[in-house]
Amino acid sequence: VSFCPVSTMRAFVRRAGPIAFNNSVLSTSRLAQAPRCFSSAKANPRAKFETSVGSFEAELYLDKMPITASNFIALANQGYYDGIHFHRVIPGFMAQFGCPNAKDPNSRRAGTGGPEPRTKFTNLATGEEIARNSGGCIPDELIAKMAT
Repeated sequence: VSFCPVSTMRAFVRRAGPIAFNNSVLSTSRLAQAPRCFSSAKANPRAKFETSVGSFEAELYLDKMPITASNFIALANQGYYDGIHFHRVIPGFMAQFGCPNAKDPNSRRAGTGGPEPRTKFTNLATGEEIARNSGGCIPDELIAKMAT
């Protein structure tokens, strides 16, 4: 996936979604109707991002990181990422966004916020309900996989 040449902190996400899931598009109203279980034989969902400097698409690895991908899909379908600036950009390496404090590109708090604490979303791979912790963070599934 190519993240458009972004060389300024002023680039922002105009709209992140809806998310394509198995060649169909999920909207907030259809999210509850999405398949409860995800088979790794199916294609991973893809997210299309429209930014102030162009568009890009990213594959979401629901087959490898189902909690992380499901969290992102739920937030995107709620409009959480709309209007958020990239708060850290390293050309040729990465462009980071997702902090609600980054709606103001000059905020000193950009990169320090997250989703509301204790909110919930559905793991699209298992149908399990996942709760964010008191800081709004999701369980770290990579650490859990490394421990087994």
